[in-house]
Amino acid sequence: TVISGMGELHLDVLVDRMRREFKVEANVGAPQVSYRETFRASTQARGFFKRQSGGKGQFGDVWIEFTPNEEGKGFEFENAIVGGVVPREFIPAVEKGLVESMANGVLAGYPMVDVKAKLYDGSYHDVDSSETAFKIAASLSLKEAAKSAQPAILEPMMLVTITVPEENLGDVMGHVTARRGRVDGMEAHGNSQIVRAYVPLAEMFGYATVLRSASQGRGTFMMVFDHYEDVPKSVQEEIIKKNKGED
Repeated sequence: TVISGMGELHLDVLVDRMRREFKVEANVGAPQVSYRETFRASTQARGFFKRQSGGKGQFGDVWIEFTPNEEGKGFEFENAIVGGVVPREFIPAVEKGLVESMANGVLAGYPMVDVKAKLYDGSYHDVDSSETAFKIAASLSLKEAAKSAQPAILEPMMLVTITVPEENLGDVMGHVTARRGRVDGMEAHGNSQIVRAYVPLAEMFGYATVLRSASQGRGTFMMVFDHYEDVPKSVQEEIIKKNKGED
């Protein structure tokens, strides 16, 4: 069973409630980050599927243009077929094939977001074409597009608000930098400093212990999800290797 939450503390609370209120003993693994994938460049790609084995065969052929969509817009599909080169009854199968394939990504198995797909050409066979064949052709088109559409992995960025005594401000600034974060603002509040920063969720696991140690228990922090950002190339390579089971 997978439990989703806003961060490590949220997940701890959920697991604690499971054990206390519902008497469910769970073997809890390490928390995982909910990454996403997308395309950063436009490209056109063909998906061609043909299989002949005895009787009726399978035939599906599509040309699809993929372009990056605005952040937060999700997946958008456009049917631009003219003249029936792909019969109307197979168009939904093309869209479904893309949706199902995008759910598993093209780099590391994470869902794809913010991509436009325009079906603009293709061909069919009077006997051998089917919904299944066009679903497969669409998925092959996505796989082909990944070679030139600059696929990228996105990571959740958290807006982190850290409150610490004045003397621990330097420690906190170091924490943010070491965690690939960037400071967005600071303000004084009595004898404390409040630091606002954007930090990748992947870098925030275990931070409560680090902050408590650095501030002798006087520092606190809260965080909320803010947006997704491209991970650095070096981090992307590590994520891909890990998900493919490579050392």
